[in-house]
Amino acid sequence: MIDILLVDDEVYVTSSLAKTIPWAAMGIRHVYQAASASEALALLEETPVDIVVTDIAMPEMDGLALLQVIGERWPHIKSILLTGHSDFQYARKAVQLQAFDYILKPLNDEEFVQILSGAIDALKDEWAQAEKMHQLQYSRKSDFKVLRANLLMDLVLGRQLSPKTLQEKLLQYEIPLVADKPTVLMLVQLGRQFSHLDYNSIALMEFAVGNIAEESFDGEFRVWHGKAPHEYLILLIQPLSDAPPSVQYSTDGRNKRQALLAERAKTFRTNVSSYLKGDISIVVTEWFQFPDALSAAYRSGLGTMFMIAQEDQHTIHYLEERAGRDRIHVKSLESLYKPPTLITLLESKRWEAVREKIGEVLGDLTKTGYSREHLYEVYLALTNAYLYIAHRQGHYVTQIEELGIDFILDQTVVLSPERLKAWSDGVLVKLEMELAQKDESTKSFIVKQVHEIVANNLSQDTTVKTIADRVFLHPVYLSKVFKAETGESLSDWIIGYKMERALYLLKHTNKKIYEITSELGYQNPQYFSKTFKKYYGATPQEFRDH
Repeated sequence: MIDILLVDDEVYVTSSLAKTIPWAAMGIRHVYQAASASEALALLEETPVDIVVTDIAMPEMDGLALLQVIGERWPHIKSILLTGHSDFQYARKAVQLQAFDYILKPLNDEEFVQILSGAIDALKDEWAQAEKMHQLQYSRKSDFKVLRANLLMDLVLGRQLSPKTLQEKLLQYEIPLVADKPTVLMLVQLGRQFSHLDYNSIALMEFAVGNIAEESFDGEFRVWHGKAPHEYLILLIQPLSDAPPSVQYSTDGRNKRQALLAERAKTFRTNVSSYLKGDISIVVTEWFQFPDALSAAYRSGLGTMFMIAQEDQHTIHYLEERAGRDRIHVKSLESLYKPPTLITLLESKRWEAVREKIGEVLGDLTKTGYSREHLYEVYLALTNAYLYIAHRQGHYVTQIEELGIDFILDQTVVLSPERLKAWSDGVLVKLEMELAQKDESTKSFIVKQVHEIVANNLSQDTTVKTIADRVFLHPVYLSKVFKAETGESLSDWIIGYKMERALYLLKHTNKKIYEITSELGYQNPQYFSKTFKKYYGATPQEFRDH
């Protein structure tokens, strides 16, 4: 709805207009009146107004001066000038001040309504454009979030991209990193203070940690943050310095870079503790060249993160300082990551090929020698693959009874390749059986997720695309699944759900219509009113009045 302010020191003019013009029929909700420019400005300070109709000739501050102040402070307001003067200078000044129109007194109601209708139409067009732009910006940000996450997942899992493709993606997704630059990877785990939070709250907290990281390293480093495949937060950090490689990779250059990184990392932990009231554990890898050595750095950081479970967690662990530990290079481990990968085989449900690949890797480990760290790496790679395929099928592993994946590692699993293989075989059998039995129930679970997301997020953006992002499905596929299960398109169901909620709020609460509009996630009150009328044959106000 639209609110209008009438300003004239001749009070009978505004009173007459307030009584004679069919405001409600024109979609105007409130008609305010002011007898001076100062009174008008005081009202505008307290009350949102969309259109101002003001006389020019007024004492103290005239209408042109009022129009100038309105243009500076409330540029969204449409202004219409009233005057008894036909002098062209007034009209030119009004144009300069971007008045919508200029009407001569004495007023003709028909002419006034026609000009006012034009102002209302112009407002609605601007609102529609603003809403469209808002949706485009939100969609773009939402797309970027998913695209960045997918790219990060691909890179840490070892997918090779051509330099040109990588550069295009970094620019397109607005990722601040530069290829072939010294880079360090930080894995971040939230402390026990956050353990009581649900999944959505954890995601929000991780987003906050990522933003704090950007602020903490700002000015000296570039930061790209995202979620790791194994439920940790990843920070990829590059120095801003454009020094030549000979300087960057020199001993002095590395020492200065490491000292500055350590200083900022401490600031980062302190800021998280201060703002979020909780601790974090950080594992910092050695410096590497992005993106070629990213996958190897991630695996080394991940292994350390998992192995510090019994150590002092709430601190910063630098892999360079842990380099004195024995390292055994087992070439056969590389077979775990070469194509076809475990994830590829699981996606195509080639169960026997999965078993053969795992048997080959563990068999080679037995022949060539291994350390506990290598067994951790295999365990984590297998766990990642099993979690990934379960999530792709719409399951949480905790929903698959006795699957055998424990988020707190059973230490006996990595005592030997034989124990690891026995565990892996058992998980694979249960996973294969469960996914075969629950293909149909997965669809029902997806529909249930959609219902819960819409019900709990009515005041937010609940389009098909945003819901699809929340359940990690393509919007087209999600729509097909929803319609197949319910017989109704997802977009129609969302609108219907909101309209039912609107009907209830209008009947059973005293909330104002603009409050209901906001509660249901509509940015444009006119669009909400139009949608409601389409469903129930009356506008929200008409429905409440009757």
